[in-house]
Amino acid sequence: MDSFRESIVRDKNLAPEGRLKMDWARQHMPVLNRIREEFIAKQPLAGQRVAISLHLEAKTACLAELLKDAGAHVAITGSNPLSTKDDVSAALAESGVTVYAKYDPSPEEYKEHLMLTLETRPDLIIDDGGDLVSILHAERPDLLEQVKGGCEETTTGILRLRALEKSGELKFPMIAVNDALSKFLFDNRYGTGQSVWDGINKATNLVVAGKTVVVVGYGWCGRGVAMRAQGLGARVVVTEVDPIKATEAHMDGFTVMPMAEAAKVADMIVTVTGNKKVISGEHFPLMKDKVILANAGHFDVEIDKLALEEQAVGKRLVRRDITEYQMDNGRRIHLLCDGRLVNLVAGDGHPAEIMDMTFALQAMSLIFVMENYQKIGPRVLDVPYHIDEQVATYKLDSLGIQIDRMTSDQKEYLNTWKV
Repeated sequence: MDSFRESIVRDKNLAPEGRLKMDWARQHMPVLNRIREEFIAKQPLAGQRVAISLHLEAKTACLAELLKDAGAHVAITGSNPLSTKDDVSAALAESGVTVYAKYDPSPEEYKEHLMLTLETRPDLIIDDGGDLVSILHAERPDLLEQVKGGCEETTTGILRLRALEKSGELKFPMIAVNDALSKFLFDNRYGTGQSVWDGINKATNLVVAGKTVVVVGYGWCGRGVAMRAQGLGARVVVTEVDPIKATEAHMDGFTVMPMAEAAKVADMIVTVTGNKKVISGEHFPLMKDKVILANAGHFDVEIDKLALEEQAVGKRLVRRDITEYQMDNGRRIHLLCDGRLVNLVAGDGHPAEIMDMTFALQAMSLIFVMENYQKIGPRVLDVPYHIDEQVATYKLDSLGIQIDRMTSDQKEYLNTWKV
């Protein structure tokens, strides 16, 4: 079968360049490579159809090819209009994975690509942000019966899934991969922390040292962004709505204040909340000239772009991925990447070694849900601890690190109430 007859990609001639990126990523994903060897031998997904909606770049392509090598027919689309890499899409389509994705599609094209991915009639789903599962339940219930279950990659998607579960409308089990220890401790903290600053630095070519950086939200992603900003020499301010996280930010050495105060001192603001309008119309008049706004949450709703447009008297593109809004008092506000994910639009996303662990969790969790979906039922569940532990063990093995093991006497001690 000619994969390009089925796939929708920008330019199939970009495939060689995309293959180089994928090969580079694979060299630095030892956990996924180890799982690949097992999957090729056992073919656990033979005959299964897998639909994927993820940020379609080189590391994601390695996951898609792994699932194909495990016997599945894989269809994939992007989970964000500006994070798809056209050369990677072309290379993936050439390898036999069905691809429906282009960089910067129209809203209609983006929706169409999601629909086409679902129309492959998947048995299993890997989602990022919840678009596939949401559309499936709301608009294509005729396709629900075949779906055994799936996995969700990010906080935003899990919030949507839990709302669907709470309403009693979720029709199949979904594993909350984002909540696994081997995901949020590494991907969210170290992956987001590094990739956000990779993206901001690439987009702006400005120094971070000496600037005041405001991090909006102190979850695991926010922790990573704040930590790396501090490492780059910034003065870091954190805003929060959760008193426990705010206290933690304070104890970690950061200044904590409300957004209305932080907006006055910020040179750069990074939103990492998963919620909408955390920078709203009331904040823009408070900001300094040439402030830089960037979003690292999944959807482009964290910065109120409509309010910014309404308050601005003019705007222009001043550099790739930077829109300058001119305010009526002469101030300029610089919005990066149209408010979309700065680390994937302006950068290449998380480092390969980090996504190695996350995508290993995805692959192993997908097998688990396929084998146990009838027993699990329609609910959101955590990654089983043995999978979490296995991924971490494989990671240590790849680093040549050995750790101690408890003796039987120690295990017995921990499982008794007697001294």
